[in-house]
Amino acid sequence: MLTAQLVIERALELGFDLVGFAPAGPTPGADRFLRWLTLGYAGEMSYLERSADKRCNPRLALPGARTVILAGASYDTLEAPSELLLDPARGRIARYAWGADYHDTLTPRLRQLGEFIARESRAYVDTGPVLERAWAEQCGLGFIGKNTCLIHRARGSYFFLGAILTPMEIEPDEGAVRDVLITPPQKSKIKNQKSKCGCGNCVRCLTACPTQAFPAPFVLDARRCISYLTIELKGSIPLDLRPLMGNWIFGCDVCQDVCPYVRQYSRPARRMDDLGLREDHIAPRLLDALTWDRAAFNSRFKGTAVLRAKRRGLLRNACVAAGNWGSPEALPALTRLLEDEEPLVREHAAWAIARINGRPDAEI
Repeated sequence: MLTAQLVIERALELGFDLVGFAPAGPTPGADRFLRWLTLGYAGEMSYLERSADKRCNPRLALPGARTVILAGASYDTLEAPSELLLDPARGRIARYAWGADYHDTLTPRLRQLGEFIARESRAYVDTGPVLERAWAEQCGLGFIGKNTCLIHRARGSYFFLGAILTPMEIEPDEGAVRDVLITPPQKSKIKNQKSKCGCGNCVRCLTACPTQAFPAPFVLDARRCISYLTIELKGSIPLDLRPLMGNWIFGCDVCQDVCPYVRQYSRPARRMDDLGLREDHIAPRLLDALTWDRAAFNSRFKGTAVLRAKRRGLLRNACVAAGNWGSPEALPALTRLLEDEEPLVREHAAWAIARINGRPDAEI
């Protein structure tokens, strides 16, 4: 008979750090998700609305689903030197994208875990109609913080999440609806550990957000989020937000970096072989980035999540970062981009040039 403990043991063998189980049914907090969509906070992510019914009920994604299983894998790494991350002459990349693309590394493992459970199981790593964080909280893998991230009380929030929908009914053993820790949790110095949401009165993530993307605690306006602006948004970045983006060119870690749980508990992932860290994958020089053609971009970021932005998106972002850097050193490369084949790149290069030259309209 398949038990939760057997699933946990197999998940550990496959390199996962957290595992949790919950009976399949209406998604917890589905009403909040629908209200969030109605308010327009999803921006151009129309796929969320198209699949809203399935996200609100996993049994529509897999008829006959009886159990939802959430598995987490840490992507925390050894800390990069601050002089690298804070150098305005470099473009910052979010931590989760420093190494190999998580879709490529986690999906095969999650499918193996799903097949171990039942052939009819379906596995999703950020690709299917599942509200992973809501289910992860329901499965006991942490709480949703004010920054809308899933926060584990003894590991922080640097986790990839994968979901398995299965027709098998898995009754967790005593205490099995829990996280799987590779090392014992440290004694906490953080207050509010016993409350459902461990944030308490802390608002560091909300106040630290460069673009003020949180209209309220637990609510993210994706249209103002740097991660959305540098990855999901395909067109022009709003003028008023460009000066606030600093040197981020792919994603953003600010609301996680300032979290007390992250600062106290994060530790490097077990599967460091997935990461293959390189300095130019963490914070490439802007003067280099502004010269990449399509072949150079594809070669540089082959096998990483950064390819999602495509060359035109990353150069758009690099132009904004160069404008915020404000150094005349970037002007020759930006001037050449005024002739780029991509209108999107030409537009943002012109903005950066105007900003470096101190044009008032660049500050709009």
